Amino acid sequence: MSRAVPGPAYRHERLSSSNSRLDPSSRDTGSDRALSRTTSGSYSRRENRLSSLNRPEEDSVKDYKKLYEEALSENGRLKTKVQEAQEELAGIRVQLDRSNQERTTDKSSMLETEKKEKRALQRKMSEMEEEVKVLSDLKNDNQRLKDENGALIRVISKLSK
Repeated sequence: MSRAVPGPAYRHERLSSSNSRLDPSSRDTGSDRALSRTTSGSYSRRENRLSSLNRPEEDSVKDYKKLYEEALSENGRLKTKVQEAQEELAGIRVQLDRSNQERTTDKSSMLETEKKEKRALQRKMSEMEEEVKVLSDLKNDNQRLKDENGALIRVISKLSK
């Protein structure tokens, strides 16, 4: 079978006819193929294809121009969104840096106050340790004096007898 206009719209018909040649149970007659063409809408497809080919090129150029302009406007809109997001990010980074600096100054000032408090507590602790030493020395002296006093009382009591 030779066709006058071979094209992609008729490829499926050629495939089906070649398949029917392979399968003897599904042989079509010419009238069956004509009937199947009218029912499958191959004529309407051909008409659609021919009408699309007959369109003026200006419509397709306008469509491409319109699509291009839409793409440009979309790109511009997205670029402004990206720029706004980058500006917002820069602002947030500045705020983060400020808060980090405040934290470090707060930490350094807290560290300084903690160091001062620690030094003061260490001084108090060393003073208290010295007082404990003095107290233990005083207790020892007091005990020694008590012992001496007791010895003297015994000597006096023996002398008075």
